[in-house]
Amino acid sequence: MTDFLNELSNILFLDIETASLEVNFEALEPRLQEEWLKKEKHIQPKNEPSEPGSLFFEKAGIYAEFGKVICVGVGYFKFQKEENKLVYRTKSFAEVEEYDTLLSFSELLQKKKWVLCAHNGKEFDFPYLSRRILINRIPLPEPLQIAGKKPWEVRHQDTLELWKFGDYKHYTRLELLASVFGIPTSKEGIDGSQVNDTYYNKGDLKNIQLYCIRDVWVTAQIYLAFQGIPPEMEIEVINTDDVG
Repeated sequence: MTDFLNELSNILFLDIETASLEVNFEALEPRLQEEWLKKEKHIQPKNEPSEPGSLFFEKAGIYAEFGKVICVGVGYFKFQKEENKLVYRTKSFAEVEEYDTLLSFSELLQKKKWVLCAHNGKEFDFPYLSRRILINRIPLPEPLQIAGKKPWEVRHQDTLELWKFGDYKHYTRLELLASVFGIPTSKEGIDGSQVNDTYYNKGDLKNIQLYCIRDVWVTAQIYLAFQGIPPEMEIEVINTDDVG
């Protein structure tokens, strides 16, 4: 158990929040407008015709080509053997410009040989981050570089994949896992469906940051549960957004 707790410090838990690239379809540059209309034909619900571009505000944020990263939340553990407790440090990156957010996050990834962990990270967070980092002309940090690597060389973990146990047709929401393991919900204040509105119409990036780092904390606790860590183990939580 002690060896695992020591190795735990190499895992960087993360979650991202994304928004549409622009506040509305009309604000997109013409070439992207044309491409979005082609995309929209494939995602528009059957038998529900709508005006061209009408799905942009609601749907664009989930596609890296038409969305952007507005917040990256991270967290990691450090085991204090003398006190037999875990210290969990968390931080969010959420600058006005996406470039600055991704640059700060990329600099963190270069500080050590991290193992990245997120819920549904392999399908969403990791590829989305990689695409937006490249679009912003930032060199791709080593932990996100997977081209040419063997599967066991890629340092990515995914709590959704771990819970599947090989059942590839099975999808489990983070909130459901939190419920079955008795972990407090992260869905306080807003949820993922409200991020675009909160960002553009309310200008409340702080609330998005809080939601993001709560999701990271839930993911981290679920990972501990997967490893059989007893729930009574003392964990000190430090939000470095608050302490500087």
